[in-house]
Amino acid sequence: QVQLVESGGGLVQAGGSLKLSCAASGRTFSSYAMGWFRQAPGKEREFVARINWGSGFTAYADSVKGRVTISRDTAKNTVYLQMNSLKPEDTAVYYCAAAQTVWTPLNKYDYWGQGTQVTVSL
Repeated sequence: QVQLVESGGGLVQAGGSLKLSCAASGRTFSSYAMGWFRQAPGKEREFVARINWGSGFTAYADSVKGRVTISRDTAKNTVYLQMNSLKPEDTAVYYCAAAQTVWTPLNKYDYWGQGTQVTVSL
């Protein structure tokens, strides 16, 4: 069974940085895509970034492009989300997710973590 455990959320002032981690276990993830999504209060969950575990190919939402970097450490089975220049509108619960193929649509990811809260204050 795939398990995804996020950590690294917290309270940060606008303009600050946070690095989220997602520890993955239960599978060999070489063919997987890993993603970060977020959900703000009263809003739908939205895509933030994704990475193909095997190739390292990355993609980002326009709203975070240039401020966020997704990466993975294959030895540690961990995916990271480095967030810089944070804005109050980045406040949300951030979820790590895994898809069994790199072709899986963003709304069809197979496994989800429990989420970690990120709050950006003025």
